[in-house]
Amino acid sequence: MHRSLGSMPTRPAPLIDVLIEKTPSTTPDVAYEVRFESLFHAGRGLTFPCDAEGHVALQRLSERARASYQRAQEQVGIEYATPAVRRSDLH
Repeated sequence: MHRSLGSMPTRPAPLIDVLIEKTPSTTPDVAYEVRFESLFHAGRGLTFPCDAEGHVALQRLSERARASYQRAQEQVGIEYATPAVRRSDLH
């Protein structure tokens, strides 16, 4: 399950809440990513580009990336920690 974006059909909101680490920005071109950290392998996880609120533009992802994103959402608490949104230009 995922949040609907743009002209995509309306779907129920995900069962998980995305934690947002908001950092004040002075530049309009700040990039963000949502990260699903592995619960079992420190430093490993999945990241996907998103906006500052954690919305992922699914239509911009490849089919493989969309499947990985949806699988990661389903595996929160099982394989992955609750996802966090962060600026992607900070690492």
